[in-house]
Amino acid sequence: MRALDQTDFAIVQALREDARLPNKELASRIGLAPSSCSERVRRLMDEGVFAGFHADVVPEALGIGLQAFVAVRLGRHGREAVELFRRHALALPAVLTLFHVAGDTDFLLHVAVAGTHDLRDVLDQVTDAGNVAHVETTLIFERTRGGVSA
Repeated sequence: MRALDQTDFAIVQALREDARLPNKELASRIGLAPSSCSERVRRLMDEGVFAGFHADVVPEALGIGLQAFVAVRLGRHGREAVELFRRHALALPAVLTLFHVAGDTDFLLHVAVAGTHDLRDVLDQVTDAGNVAHVETTLIFERTRGGVSA
């Protein structure tokens, strides 16, 4: 992937703030002609700078009353064991995001459910994967977006 210049970074930041920004307005903010701006956005997409464009939905509107991080430590750490757990976790509807991490925890799952009973069910489903040595849950009280996400 080539290095991004200041104009690319400005485009990325503007679209992070509002992915629905019309090209004409984006071009005006960045100081480019609309055709040049459109070409830059297309190139950034082709180069894989953008993983996708998403709607940031208010969880309560979907009946989600509780979010949590679930830290999972596996008993075995071979590639096959890691991949089996990864596939199992991603198949759970409550799992919004899965992080494979280093340290005392092997996986960090961001889950969203209606309430505590549903969270307990998700935790049962996580441990049903087998090879799970330890699970620790941290409730999320508030989420605020900021900075560059990786």
